[in-house]
Formats: sequence, structure tokens, C-alpha cells
Amino acid sequence: MAVDRLRAAEEMQAQRAEAFSAFRAFVTRLHFYVGLFVGPFIFVAALSGVLYVLTPQLEDWLYREQLQVEGPAPGGPLGQLPSQPLSAQIAAARAAAGPGDRLFAVRPATAPGLTTRVMLRGPGLGESESRVIFVDPATLAIRGDMTAYGTSGVLPLRTTLDYLHRNLLMGDIGRHYSELAASWLWIAVIGGLLLWFWRRRMPKLQTSRVRGGRARRLHSLIGLWLAVGLLFLSVTGLTWSRWAGSNIDLFRNTVGWVTPSVNLALKGPAAPVSEHADHQGMPGMVAQPSPAPSLPEAVLAAQIDAVVAAAKTGGLGSAMLEIRPPKAQGQAWLVSEYDRRWPTQVDTVAIDPDSLAITSRADFASFPVIAKLIRWGIDAHMGVLFGFANQLLMAAIGLALMMMIAYGYRSWWLRRPAPGASARTLGRAFALMPGLFQVGVVVVTLAVGVALPVMGASLVVFLMIDLLRSAFAEMAAQDRRHGLPPGQG
Repeated sequence: MAVDRLRAAEEMQAQRAEAFSAFRAFVTRLHFYVGLFVGPFIFVAALSGVLYVLTPQLEDWLYREQLQVEGPAPGGPLGQLPSQPLSAQIAAARAAAGPGDRLFAVRPATAPGLTTRVMLRGPGLGESESRVIFVDPATLAIRGDMTAYGTSGVLPLRTTLDYLHRNLLMGDIGRHYSELAASWLWIAVIGGLLLWFWRRRMPKLQTSRVRGGRARRLHSLIGLWLAVGLLFLSVTGLTWSRWAGSNIDLFRNTVGWVTPSVNLALKGPAAPVSEHADHQGMPGMVAQPSPAPSLPEAVLAAQIDAVVAAAKTGGLGSAMLEIRPPKAQGQAWLVSEYDRRWPTQVDTVAIDPDSLAITSRADFASFPVIAKLIRWGIDAHMGVLFGFANQLLMAAIGLALMMMIAYGYRSWWLRRPAPGASARTLGRAFALMPGLFQVGVVVVTLAVGVALPVMGASLVVFLMIDLLRSAFAEMAAQDRRHGLPPGQG
């Protein structure tokens, strides 16, 4: 009896070991496929992201003629002349811009020596783009006329880098590349961590003496150190994606993780405002055509100085203010802070154009914790939350990620199997797993594939490639059994 129990225990242990070995082989093959096929997309996303986060200072220097006033000004040092009213600055910008475009927003100069941005909207502009007239606040001289993008107001250089990072300059079709990278990055990280942990429990090998061992060890080491940062980039990147981002927004609305917003309608429900204003274009967040203003633009512009004074009296203390006039009758002025550094200042108020009373407000201090974390996560992803330190951190993560991918490819190239060798496929590893493991893998795959549609579609491609590899391996095995060269059977 004791012998039978011992034998049964040994058989159960062997079955568990076999099941674990099959699951480990499955994770290994999936990690390999992600690295081999999605690695190039992740590499391009990392490279373009590094270029984006490292170029704010370059853009400030490149467009210094537009961003700074010409000086020293008469009557005193640079920036010492008193600023003209915003209404006069708008009038100067409108005279220079000509008819056609409508007034969209105004960003007053944030410090002495800098220009005011008068932002216009009209035909020929892309989503979240505006035509900006740069005005000297003191002399009303026009310093420039160019296109800016998003809440951050980036100019042509960084707008191009932003589009490169988001869609490879290919429009909505190109957005699938960045979503593919973000969808698989977290899976690759988790798979890599599992493989590293399992490898630690195995007998130590002299990996540096194995073909491709040094590259593999460096690949694993970099991935281990970057794991938290890469998971952060993957999750925050998915919130901007086209298909997964829509599902994330639906989930947030369902569980109540919505960022508070002001009510611009003087009567009626509030319209939600997206925190992804720098990367618009997701389903459900497309800007809708606005009706004509209820008042002539000149009348609205004449109110702007009083509106700004009311907003400051109401508690908006940041120098980074954006003022938007009402788009239609019965709407309020929108005055927003856009300082996303630390501490974050992104309070927003709606102001009645008749009474100048604040009719609605959304103060960052009163945001729910989840909404604050989302705001901070997005700003950290863009490299603006902690200023230059944030830029360096994001650039370091991006550069290290590119190195990790390069080492992964080198390891694969040096350790690739010889032609005609038995193929280790995802399907074969799945077939060797016990039924309970298979059911779990299928359920998780279906759930994640629905939540992340681009990942689900690309997984189908992986499986097709895997089936072809399996078929070719079987044909090669038959040729070897018949003593024929591979492919001659």
C-alpha cells in the first residue's frame, strides 16, 4: 500500500513537472514571437518617443524669434514695457491673420519677454491643431504665424515627432503600429519576468560561454531593471490608442473613473472633457464642428480682459492660462490652467459672459485619486511632469529598451536553430499542456483579445505563422525519415 501511494505521488509530481514544462515552453515561444515580430514596432516607438521627450529645449531655440519678443525694448530692459490689453493683442493678431479663421483661444504671455499666442481655427488644419499668431504683448508686433498642436502647444518640429511616434506620419492607418507595440509590450515584459524567475531556479550555467549567452544575459538584465517603467509606458500608451483606448474609456465610464469637467452650458448637463488633448483622435473623442458664435468676435474679444480678471479672482493662479470664448449662444467662457509640471496646476472654470460669475469649476485638488493618477501618468509619459528630470528618465528608458531589443535579436541570431531542425512551435507547447491549463489560456486570450483588438488580430497572425512552421517541420521530418534532403520529398 505504501509503495502504491509513493508511486502515485511520484506520478502526480511527474505530471505536474510535465505540465509546468509545457506551460514554460508556451510562454517561451510566445515571448519569442513577440520579440521577433513586434520588436521592430516597439523599437520605432521607443526611438520616436526619445526624440520627442528630448526636444522641448531644441524647439524653444529653433522658434525663439516667434516665442520671444524682440529686445531690448525702448524705454527699458527686455520685457519691462507694460503689456497691452488682451483685446488689443487679439485685434493685432486678427489684422495680421486676415478674415476666415475664427478665434479659438488665447494664451497670454507666461513671463516677461515672451509672446502671447492668439489661436485660430479654420479649414486646412488637422485634428487638435490651431493656427497661432505670436504677438508681442507690449508693442503688438507680430512675431510669427505657424501651426501648433494639442494642449501642450508644440510647434512644427515636435508636432512632426509626435505624429511619428503616434502613427508614423501615416494618419489613422499608422496608429495601428503604436497600438500594436503598446498592446504587446506588457505581455513581453511579464513573459520575460517569468522566464528570468524560472531560469534562476534552474542549475546555473556558464551562459557567457554559450553561443549568444552574453547577449541573452544582457537582454534579460536590462528587461529586469526596466520592467516597471515598461509596464507604465505600455499602460499609459494604450490609453491613447484607437481601439484599446476606446475600451479603456468605456471601462472608466462604467466604474466612474471619469476626470471631472466643467459645464460650459449655462443650462444643461456638462460635456466631458478628455485629458488626452495632446493626442486626440480616439473613437468617442473626436472634436465636433462648432456652431457660429452667438456674438460677433469683436464683442467677445472685448470681454476677454474682464474674463481673465474674474478667473484669477476665482482662484486660477497659474501664469499658464488658456482662454476660450463661447462657441454658441448660452455657453460660458472656458478658462483653463495648463501647467502640467509638479505641482500640477490644471484647474478649469466656466465664466458667464454677462455676469462674469463662475458658473462651474473643476479643481485638480478635488479630483478623485484615480483621476489624479491618470493625469500624472499621462504627463510623466510625455516627459513634462517633473521637467528636465522627467525628460531624462523617459529618454533613458527608451534608449535602454532599444538596447534590450537589439540584444534580443543578437541572441536569437546566434542561437537560431540549424536549417531542418525540429521546430519548437506555440501550438506544440499548447498541445502538451493539461486540459485545465489549455482552458485557462484560451479564456485569458479571448478576454485580452477583445479588450485589446489589435493584439488579438496580431495573435491570429502569429498562430498562422506557427501552423506553417509546424507543417514545414513535419515535411522536413518526413524527408529525413526517407533519407531525402529537406524540401525534396
